Amino acid sequence: MSAFPLTRALDRGTTIFLALLAAIAIVVPLLNLLVPASSPFHLSSYFVALFGKYICYAILALSIDLIWGYCGILSLGHGAFFALGGYAMGMYLMRQIGTRGVYANPILPDFMVFLNWPELPVYWYGFQHFPYALLMIVLVPGLLALVFGWFAFRSRVTGVYLSIITQALTYALMLGFFRNNFGFGGNNGLTDFKDILGFNVQAPGTRAALFAISTLSLMIGFLICRSIVASKFGKVLIAIRDAESRTRFLGYRVESYKLFVFTLSACMAGVAGALYVPQIGIINPGEFSPASSIEAVLWVAVGGRGTLTGAILGSVVVNYGKTYFTSGPLAPYWLFMLGGLFVAVTLLLPRGIVGTAQQWLASRRKPSVQNPVTNIAASPPSGEPAPRPAE
Repeated sequence: MSAFPLTRALDRGTTIFLALLAAIAIVVPLLNLLVPASSPFHLSSYFVALFGKYICYAILALSIDLIWGYCGILSLGHGAFFALGGYAMGMYLMRQIGTRGVYANPILPDFMVFLNWPELPVYWYGFQHFPYALLMIVLVPGLLALVFGWFAFRSRVTGVYLSIITQALTYALMLGFFRNNFGFGGNNGLTDFKDILGFNVQAPGTRAALFAISTLSLMIGFLICRSIVASKFGKVLIAIRDAESRTRFLGYRVESYKLFVFTLSACMAGVAGALYVPQIGIINPGEFSPASSIEAVLWVAVGGRGTLTGAILGSVVVNYGKTYFTSGPLAPYWLFMLGGLFVAVTLLLPRGIVGTAQQWLASRRKPSVQNPVTNIAASPPSGEPAPRPAE
């Protein structure tokens, strides 16, 4: 696997987009912390936490677009990797509570004391240390994706069959995490977090910092994905997407390419889940729901599959619409509106918002092609003057 050239990834559009994200990462926290609440330019902590959540969703959508838009792997279970990363961060935050919990147990979380757990399970060891938690945030989703992908791609499971298997995977994990004896809080999940790295998670400064870190992570994830798709490796991924059998016939190890990009995508989803948890304040088995994974695929389809920026735009637009419509009288009809949006995009904008815009701009810039036969027939013989127009 060749190195991914950074210079190819940093084209004009990519540079502008990264600059926009950098500006958002700086301006939003400043407007929240430094501008007085009486000013019309002040952004509330609620706004910062809400759009921090959207940024985390954008990272998840970006990870899905990398495998679906450029490699043709439609995963309907990527919410599992997102939730695993979230649980890894939640376990660290629970270990930081200590004696400040309801039962004041310095070792066991409150739900374990309530359920009469005699001691801390082995898989909770080490989560009191932040570096260990960071390792697990990436390692657990990545290892699951590596094992799952090795068996699936080695067996050449593709198309709708692979999508169904990924959906079954996240559903099985959801059922397991719902059980109280699984050691992850059961139906209630993990919540009541106090601080992260010694900072109060509810403090405005901490929320602003988490927003900035989430945006920076989105920039890094976008740059990694852009570097991949702009390289020779990315061209092979597109070839696998468009003609997998032909690519395999040419001598490329298709399974290795798929496994690498699928594992990388799962690690990105885990990071998104880890950033999501301290900003929302809870992680429960509902994040494993197959409906959540399917909804994430809809974000990519609405924004534009195979565009990267479209995945980010689609996640923000759809989730902002969800927040807006579910807080009013149209709340019971949100799912119908979401389904209608997907049908409308499929019929009217099959390339998504960004993909359609790119196609339109390309058609505008493309020079008009004249018919050479018509031009030859219409042009006068050499040496003869052109006929004068009729008066």
